[in-house]
Amino acid sequence: MNLTELNKVAQAMVTPGKGILAADESSGTIKKRFDAIGVESTEDNRRDYREMLFRAKDAMSQHISGVILYDETIWQTARDGTPLVKLIEESGAIPGIKVDEGTQALPMCPGELVTVGLDKLAERLKKYYERGARFAKWRAVIDIGSGTDGRGIPSMTAISVNAHALARYATLCQAAQIVPIVEPEVLMDGDHDIDRCYDVTQRVLNKTFQELRVQRVALEGMVLKPNMAVSGKKCGKQASVAEVAEKTVRLLKACVPAAVPGIAFLSGGQSDEEATAHLDAMNRLGPLPWRLTFSYGRALQAAPQKAWSGKAENVAAGQRAFAHRARMNALASRGEWDSGLEKKAA
Repeated sequence: MNLTELNKVAQAMVTPGKGILAADESSGTIKKRFDAIGVESTEDNRRDYREMLFRAKDAMSQHISGVILYDETIWQTARDGTPLVKLIEESGAIPGIKVDEGTQALPMCPGELVTVGLDKLAERLKKYYERGARFAKWRAVIDIGSGTDGRGIPSMTAISVNAHALARYATLCQAAQIVPIVEPEVLMDGDHDIDRCYDVTQRVLNKTFQELRVQRVALEGMVLKPNMAVSGKKCGKQASVAEVAEKTVRLLKACVPAAVPGIAFLSGGQSDEEATAHLDAMNRLGPLPWRLTFSYGRALQAAPQKAWSGKAENVAAGQRAFAHRARMNALASRGEWDSGLEKKAA
């Protein structure tokens, strides 16, 4: 492991004014997104859609530091035969790869999940590195709920098992000279309030960093991708932007060592503008020990997907929509966003 090189990549991933495009939707997820815009989810359509994003020169070169790819995408070539990985590299962004293989039911913990994919991961990482991937992503899913057996969710079992897997993944990545994005996501589904989200996320982050240390992960060579402290979607009282920002920053200061180069938030089901507003408000609370930026999927892609709608004549419109969302979040990553900029674009 060359920690200097890993740190260089991690720092580049959280470059001020840039963030990460999460284009790693599984086949099932992208099918749902395509169904919503009336586009058939074929391999060619998926390729065309992602090629549209990666060829959006202004967005990619100015506002995107890296792109998380799905296994299918990292091996695909553009219509002209150029590997999609090369399009990303030519824009100045870093190619990355989602390496977890989804979730399975966690035995003895009704309603809870564990992320799988550690088997043969070392061999897969070598192939991804050869293809150009310089970072990877693994997502652990932690739900908040009452539980089907009368006990509260999440259990300490689910938190521990998922934290252990995240750390195993991270150490395998660093051994393969790949920067791990460590993504413990506390879901915002449910009717819990922001304080319940705060408490659960604190437990999850503390356990995750405990496991990272036990398994000798070099914190300088990783990026954290957490949820924000937010109210559950079904909660009657939704926390304000200011409260989300204050509580999320307080939580991170309590749990995340300063050695971590940066934190790239997931949007987790927030609307486009909510995700941007929350990131902006947090960056206005600086100075902070790490860089705060975005690693958004839906919050960067919903607008371009709708504008594109599977039609070749709409590629330019899709790229404009993508460039706008990328620019808004880039401004938010510096604490320079204003809601008025959204209206000007509209």
